[in-house]
Amino acid sequence: MAAPYRPQRIILVRHGESEGNINDHIYETVPDHALHMTERGRQQVITAGRRLRELIGGETLRMWVSPYVRTQESAELLDLGISREDWRIEPRLREQDWANFQDPVKIAEEKRLRNEYGHFWYRFTHGESGSDVYDRVSTFLESLHRSFEDPDMDRNVVIVTHGLTMRLFCMRWFRWSVEYFESISNPDNGTFVVLAKQPDQRYKLLEPFEQWDTSVEPTARERNSWED
Repeated sequence: MAAPYRPQRIILVRHGESEGNINDHIYETVPDHALHMTERGRQQVITAGRRLRELIGGETLRMWVSPYVRTQESAELLDLGISREDWRIEPRLREQDWANFQDPVKIAEEKRLRNEYGHFWYRFTHGESGSDVYDRVSTFLESLHRSFEDPDMDRNVVIVTHGLTMRLFCMRWFRWSVEYFESISNPDNGTFVVLAKQPDQRYKLLEPFEQWDTSVEPTARERNSWED
């Protein structure tokens, strides 16, 4: 039985462009969680915030935010009328852990191995695999579903997080296959995806993720998550 107070929309927002998106060497001296957005990233989020305000209008919203600096900066710049004190900071929504301070040469080699082994399964040395992130996102979803029992649940849920985490959230929510997950791309920095509630109380993506590997044929379940 569906939870009685499901929000009208669940909106997943990727942080704006960060220092790490333009400079791999910064990971040698700055922890991933401490990276800031670039000026371009800030402008991306400001634009996304304007679009979100138009979408949500005057409806209520509740916000969950990854604890990383760049996601908290993004949440602030979205300017959705939610004070920082009312954000729900959620470590389970953090970026995939790749290591501590990182050697760009070693990481480049690990990325090559990941492409051969599989993005979902490959575990970075001293870090996480995609499947590890899937597991923690799954536990977050259990908590999110419990919040839908709240009679005061807001009309919109906004989750400010990371590209891979967004894909894995949708993989878990819609029960996508590993093959389909690996065939789609992360959303661009400073963009969002919308899961919209349908009359049957289920959710659909308003737009599908970009599929870079079109040799993977979506199953009926995967198509139904975004087709009308």
